[in-house]
Amino acid sequence: MKSLRLASLTLFLFSCFVPAVAGVATVAVASNFAPTLKALATLAEKEGAHQYRIVNGATGALYAQIRNGAPFDLLLAADSATPERLEKDGLSVPGSRFTYATGQLVLWSTQPQLIDAQGAVLKSTRYQTLALANPKTAPYGAAAQAVLQQLGVQAAGTQRWVQGESVGQTLSMVATGHAELGFVALSQLVQAGQLARGSLWRVPVALHPPIRQDAILLRRGQDNAAAQALMSALQSPAGKALIQSHGYQP
Repeated sequence: MKSLRLASLTLFLFSCFVPAVAGVATVAVASNFAPTLKALATLAEKEGAHQYRIVNGATGALYAQIRNGAPFDLLLAADSATPERLEKDGLSVPGSRFTYATGQLVLWSTQPQLIDAQGAVLKSTRYQTLALANPKTAPYGAAAQAVLQQLGVQAAGTQRWVQGESVGQTLSMVATGHAELGFVALSQLVQAGQLARGSLWRVPVALHPPIRQDAILLRRGQDNAAAQALMSALQSPAGKALIQSHGYQP
């Protein structure tokens, strides 16, 4: 029943912004938000609405591609700093930037008993490998690094860390057993309204800077109806409700 309500909500969401002639937009999106965006886009396409080509990756890597001329119409970043840089670079539409989601960092393992409710496992010898995204290119990786610094375990645990290029790759490391636990986005673990198997610790926001995720319309998408429709949908009450249902903070 819950999934049916979400489907109806999404169809309503896009019906409010679809003109008579549908368009196509290429969206660069941070890995953590890709599943949510794909859910929105798939339902929209089934209804004959706009079509979206989705390219996901680490925010820093997507920024580099945009600087090098990649044909993206808009960017859904995992931070606010990257869209701000695009504004300064003159590569975006002035006044189009806004926060579409606030991410929730979690420590996750597929092992049901490994992670406790306080994240004390990080100060123990109960694990061999911890995965986190590259702090230089992935905002969730930067947040994870801040948490480890706050807990005072960074120096002691470095030899046990492995890095993914993006938070999506980090999730894969944990899911496939290449790492026993790792820092990922809560939204990646929400499946049909239920959390993925295993154990997790919802990291208190006081331990890291807020993961404010901003969207921005790029110069290439200035006159693209599909890109503009997606920007409007993300800011609508229905869009915000759907995003929150996928594990993001209000």
